[in-house]
Amino acid sequence: METARESGERILVCLSPSPTNQKVIGAAIRMAEAFHAALTAIYIRPSHYDSLPEADKERLQRNIRFAEQGGASVTTIVGDDIPVQIAEFAHISGTTKIVMGRSGAKRQHFWSKPPLTEQIILNAPDVDVYIIPDSSVDLKYQHERRRRTDRTGLSVKDSLLTLLLLVAVTLVGLAFMRFGFSEANIITVFILGVLLISVVTVSPLYSVVSSLASVLLFNYFFIEPRFSFHTYETEYAVTFAIMLASALITGTLANKLKASARQAAHEAFRARVLFDTNQLLQKAGDADSVIRITAGQVITLLDREVTVYRPDSGGQLGPGSLFDAGQTAGRVLADDPERETAEWAFTHREPAGCGTEHFAEAQAVYHPVSLNSTCYGVIGIRLNGRPLETFEYSVYLSILGECALALESLRNAEEKEQAARIARNEQLRSNLLRTISHDIRTPLTSISGNASNLLNHYEQLDREALKQIFSDIYDDSEWLIDLVENLLSISRIENGTMDLHPAPEVVGDVIDEALKHIDRHAAARRITVESEDRLLLARMDTRLITQVLINLINNAVKNTPPDSVITVRSEKRGTEIAVSVCDDGPGIPDEIKPHVFEMFYTGENRIADGRRGLGLGLALCRAIVEAHGGVITLSDNPPHGCCFCFTLPAQEVPADE
Repeated sequence: METARESGERILVCLSPSPTNQKVIGAAIRMAEAFHAALTAIYIRPSHYDSLPEADKERLQRNIRFAEQGGASVTTIVGDDIPVQIAEFAHISGTTKIVMGRSGAKRQHFWSKPPLTEQIILNAPDVDVYIIPDSSVDLKYQHERRRRTDRTGLSVKDSLLTLLLLVAVTLVGLAFMRFGFSEANIITVFILGVLLISVVTVSPLYSVVSSLASVLLFNYFFIEPRFSFHTYETEYAVTFAIMLASALITGTLANKLKASARQAAHEAFRARVLFDTNQLLQKAGDADSVIRITAGQVITLLDREVTVYRPDSGGQLGPGSLFDAGQTAGRVLADDPERETAEWAFTHREPAGCGTEHFAEAQAVYHPVSLNSTCYGVIGIRLNGRPLETFEYSVYLSILGECALALESLRNAEEKEQAARIARNEQLRSNLLRTISHDIRTPLTSISGNASNLLNHYEQLDREALKQIFSDIYDDSEWLIDLVENLLSISRIENGTMDLHPAPEVVGDVIDEALKHIDRHAAARRITVESEDRLLLARMDTRLITQVLINLINNAVKNTPPDSVITVRSEKRGTEIAVSVCDDGPGIPDEIKPHVFEMFYTGENRIADGRRGLGLGLALCRAIVEAHGGVITLSDNPPHGCCFCFTLPAQEVPADE
């Protein structure tokens, strides 16, 4: 089947608050399906949008949603020159067909503007324009809309300002005349007054009234005969006409500039909210932050209460959280009468609630936060009887889209991390199997061979030979036991199942306990214990820290020659207790030091865990120490040897002890 991209057709449908605009949109949707074309819906938002009746705004929102449901992407452009802006957008976007409605309004005079449809055809001659005739109902609506547009509201404040400014410019004109200024200067003062009135008042009617009043005041006070509306010179009629035209043009331009400035301020604010949303969501580190930021930005944009629903672990919609201005965390809703509306939006991936076709009696409108086939939750906003403006609605949907993208990115990052963790664990298992199959063979072969000698030649062996065989079996079995203990500990840490039970413990007692379980070959070394205070207290899990000390001391024993000195030292450093195991052996080469705490690393000199080590002991030590909130480091022990040092949080001795 031919796709929209393959056909190259792009259809543009014009949106309006018209009651029959859905008929136009429906025709465009059918046309897009027939031509396999991309469909775009455009709405030109006029400068007087705020003065439109609420019924028109609600009808416009329904038309926009209808276009979105038909697969159209909606674009909103602010401006009053509708035909030019539609034609420009059609040229920029590569539109090939424009679909719009046609009213029954006709050109009244030869100098009046042509109908909108004719203007678009003139401005976009290279684009096919399809006109869908509107009904008599829409014609009546357009007449009423023109009458509403022509009506202007008056206020006491603006009326007083207009009167005061007219009096002020008249007094200034009289002062100019007293000092001998020309009539041209006085006319300029009145035009300036019209400009000021246009700027400080709201309704354009004041510009027209002030323009006419300026001509009359100038005639009454400054044209002979003064203080009457007569004139001796016929050329003053031309002067009055030019003055009136100048005042009207000045006032009209001032009103348009003021409306454009207000509109630009609104658009800049909303664009800033959207930009800030994007920046903040990029910095969010988890889903809770994303939801909190999104709710805050929606409140900033719309100044409405926001309710957020997120799915639980079972994929069902969880309880709602209500956000209001100034809140950093949502308040969980215990009693939520509109939950059914939110669940419908979550299930069907469509908006529901006030102003929509589904659950229209609801107090809020609910939109799903979804991307592709995944729905990350539902966000509802309370309308309080005031529907969203078109541009507000567009920015709001953009914020929801940014939220969905941020949640999707977090999910993708989590999946990548999980995949990397699985791959890492698989690599660890692979390395473990490969290393065990190679290194564990030696002690097992030794145990098997010694056991075979005992079974077959026990009577022929003397006492010394038997003692040596028993000693070798014992050493190899102890090595295997230590290996299994380290493997189990590493496995618990990797799986996150290692439970810490920290408690205040005397460091010296833990060191003494560790020395009772070290390698029996330690007897050939001189092990000393140094401590600045035998009552040093640290918060630790005794069993795990004892294992750390056993691994470090055994590591020193296995990598130093007989008669070496091994020193176990403990001291307090601020809020930490530092425990170090130092030896005067051959030391560790600098190129190996960065890797000694890596799992399965034994180094070329086979120093990490002994002559048959798997490289687990030091990796286990680091994992245990970091689980306690400390760090473990390796340094040189001048003049030769190395020193492993780790820290634990200090525990103060209670005063009553």
